[in-house]
Amino acid sequence: MGKITGFLEIERQDRGYEPASERVRHYREFVLPVGEAEVGRQAARCMDCGIPYCHTGCPVNNQIPDWNDLVYHSDWATAADNLHSTNNFPEVTGRICPAPCEAACTLNIIDEPVTIKSIERAIADKAFDEGWVRPQPPETKTGKRIAIVGSGPAGLAAAQQLARAGHDVHVYEKHAQPGGLLRYGIPDFKMEKYIVERRVEQMQAEGVTFHCNVHVGGDIKATKLERDYDAVLLAGGAEHPRDLAVPGRDLQGVHFAMNFLPQQNRRVSGEPLGAVEPILATGKQVVVIGGGDTGSDCIGTSFRQGAVSVTQLEILPMPPEKENKDLTWPHWPLKFRTSSSQAEGAARDFSVATSRFLGSNGQVEQLECLRLDGQLKPIPGSELTIPADLVLLAMGFVHPVQEGMIKQFGLELDPRGNVKANELAYQTSKPKVFAAGDMRRGQSLVVWAIREGRQAAHAIDKFLMGKTDLPR
Repeated sequence: MGKITGFLEIERQDRGYEPASERVRHYREFVLPVGEAEVGRQAARCMDCGIPYCHTGCPVNNQIPDWNDLVYHSDWATAADNLHSTNNFPEVTGRICPAPCEAACTLNIIDEPVTIKSIERAIADKAFDEGWVRPQPPETKTGKRIAIVGSGPAGLAAAQQLARAGHDVHVYEKHAQPGGLLRYGIPDFKMEKYIVERRVEQMQAEGVTFHCNVHVGGDIKATKLERDYDAVLLAGGAEHPRDLAVPGRDLQGVHFAMNFLPQQNRRVSGEPLGAVEPILATGKQVVVIGGGDTGSDCIGTSFRQGAVSVTQLEILPMPPEKENKDLTWPHWPLKFRTSSSQAEGAARDFSVATSRFLGSNGQVEQLECLRLDGQLKPIPGSELTIPADLVLLAMGFVHPVQEGMIKQFGLELDPRGNVKANELAYQTSKPKVFAAGDMRRGQSLVVWAIREGRQAAHAIDKFLMGKTDLPR
């Protein structure tokens, strides 16, 4: 643990942000980290819990009290080794994870949890700054070849683990650069892309081969991978968006969020958009439908593009200001939260359902909506209209895209339309084909994708070699 009485003596102090008026003018990260000495003080707040509930909150099972203690005692190098033993990309989760570990922290009973996410990022960033993060190529090769489809967090985590086990790993990515959602979904102001690029460079030095601009199921048949490799891991994510089937959906200016966000990622990196319709919020009244992280990312991106106004609509009721600790802790609480993007000036409305889009000359101009009661039923006489030049649908994702690769493999699906595979073997209905991440579990967090990628690597190594030393 840290200091025995640290949680009594030291107040919680987390990272701050650049003022909204400044950060909306650029696409760089805007978190203001605390100094190294203060990080050590915050680590000292970690208690000697009989049961460290932060472990149950962390999908990758980070040994949080251990590296808090190491940071408190200024042993940063050992803390970095400990952190990397459970998490391939802590610099990513230290930036974009919602920190369920902090919700589970014992000190969250009084709303003062240890700043676990900030400490994790500080350890990971220091490890890179000090040159402690180096390629770890295998001493021997197994002669086994593995194809991984998708280079998001699940695919990258699995690829790194399997390459370090000595396998010849080939990652297939349909976009121009590796990273999947990390590169083509997470805005740069939340995570700059050098974070992904330096990990890709490390993995290439460890023996991973990346094949970009290759769409499995289109450019290359899925059955060819099954024939040419000893094992195939599907880690392509859940990319089939939830649509809004109401009148006027075909009007210009109504777009899926994941047609909007990747375009700005490409603009920032200088990558051509290709033959697609440019989607920009500049000078427009923007309405974002959906109250989750993707909707929040649309808000921040719209403000940076110069939107006149941004309104976010959520079909569910407004959550309570505070959760009932007796009923929820240490589980993730349902409570009212305001993201950094929402705090930049978005108007938010709850219990609102869109009944149709209205416009003229083929262009959307407003939404016609209804207010809902607590049972999500329309309230008579509650109709309202909201002006909109651009509508972004950010209502989540229902399952992976099934056309192409999945149908070519002929894989069995679960009742929700995901590729069917359990959490132990990660094996699909075809013995050589495995699935992990959102493609298997449905839309989820990056940290869950990393966990599944690591566990799938364990299962594949055991499948190929009869045993494995990879952690699960």
